[in-house]
Amino acid sequence: MNIEFIQALHDLEKEKGIKVDILLEAIEAALISAYKKNFGSAHNVRVEIQRDTGEIKVLAQRQVVEEVSDPRTEISLAEARAINSNYEIGDVVEKEVTPRDFGRIAAQTAKQVVVQRIREAERNLIYDEFIGRENDIVTGVVQRQEGKNVILDLGRAEAILLPSEQSPGEVYRQGERFKAYILEVRKTNKGPQILVSRTHPGLIKRLFELEVPEIHDGIVEIKGVAREAGARSKIAVHSRDEKVDPVGACVGPKGSRVQAVVQELRGEKVDIIKWSDDPAVFVANSLSPARVLDVTVDEENKVSQVIVPDNQLSLAIGKEGQNARLAARITGWKIDIKSESEAGDWDTWDNDLELEGGIEEE
Repeated sequence: MNIEFIQALHDLEKEKGIKVDILLEAIEAALISAYKKNFGSAHNVRVEIQRDTGEIKVLAQRQVVEEVSDPRTEISLAEARAINSNYEIGDVVEKEVTPRDFGRIAAQTAKQVVVQRIREAERNLIYDEFIGRENDIVTGVVQRQEGKNVILDLGRAEAILLPSEQSPGEVYRQGERFKAYILEVRKTNKGPQILVSRTHPGLIKRLFELEVPEIHDGIVEIKGVAREAGARSKIAVHSRDEKVDPVGACVGPKGSRVQAVVQELRGEKVDIIKWSDDPAVFVANSLSPARVLDVTVDEENKVSQVIVPDNQLSLAIGKEGQNARLAARITGWKIDIKSESEAGDWDTWDNDLELEGGIEEE
């Protein structure tokens, strides 16, 4: 090694952010192992790299003791003081034992260490970049499939879309580009492992934040999201400005904003409802697109009884109960739905639809 090598390490520090001292310490540690492996030494040794010239020295170390039991690692006080009169018991005496051809071994070892540290540094940089993006969305390109897992190319890293996080009915073709929600970033020996989702409610929330400037600016707030991925979702929105219609802002001119979200979700239906701090109003809004005639609420038990026109009952309940189920999730209320003609006696109604759910917020 020479001054050019030291300069190269300084260049790496600027480019990769790996400190020169850390690299040199790692090289010194690796050279100790290389020395013992190649020269069969049982001595305690220390490797020293001159920070200004790059010169390498291998120094055998022996501890000063009163009685020598192993001359390879120990030296008597008399011998030590023959070298330097200042030595005392417990001091360490060093003697240079650098082999003639150690430079070649040192160069190979240094290269391996530097390459390894560069890889580690790059992995750490990628990890640091993505750990701060958990609960955010990324755009990836389908690179390949490993079993049922879909591997996405994110540019500097890969992400894994597990089968449990794949939206029902979606087919992922190689080279296809789409957005996904970052669930978790794990640190592993092979680099960061990034887990993403196409089913998480947070994906819809983040998509609307991208499409709707009023949400990005904090004027409109998403209060909750309920989702059955691949089929239907509901989002509850609220405006902090009375002059801004939160539903209209999310729908956009000629429906452009909501359609952009639906397109990204490959046709998943999205109901945008107005949030209210009045439970009766919020429950009524949550059953959109069905029209509600009356809502009675039991705030203590969080149960609501809803009356809808006869021709709106199936719409309020939805296919296989989906609309009512999502309404219950986004409001956090149990919802009993009955048609107008059946609303005479709630106590004798045995086929009421009772659903529980909670607001899913990020």
